[in-house]
Amino acid sequence: MAEPRSAVETLASAGPDQTQRIAEELARDLGPSAVVGLTGELGAGKTCFVQGLVRGLGVTGRATSPTFVLVNEYRGRLAVHHVDAYRVRGPDEMVDIGLLELIDGDGVTIIEWADRVASLLPARTVRVHLDGLGDDPRTITIRRPA
Repeated sequence: MAEPRSAVETLASAGPDQTQRIAEELARDLGPSAVVGLTGELGAGKTCFVQGLVRGLGVTGRATSPTFVLVNEYRGRLAVHHVDAYRVRGPDEMVDIGLLELIDGDGVTIIEWADRVASLLPARTVRVHLDGLGDDPRTITIRRPA
């Protein structure tokens, strides 16, 4: 089966501040029930990107990785659900903790390690892949559904 059509944008980031600015810009386009799936190696900057997203969504606190609690919730112009699928054993575990309800809700759901729960992601998911490690510049690829 063919993959759904999407608009692809590839951006370069020289550091964390620029990564967060790119994410803030993306956040301006997000509305109720938006889903953002983040992928990239450990240390690629997914949580840094999330920090920019939540700031762009009007959250005043700093986003932290929910690796051990699986979901952090923030309040901005919309409810923001920050999900980390790094430690899950599979999509069924995320269903058990209520991921589908979050995705179908009124807020914005941001999922780090989205590739681990890809079968649960709706077609409307904005997919963001970060490439680069350590002090290297990052390449950020944003795929928006068409």
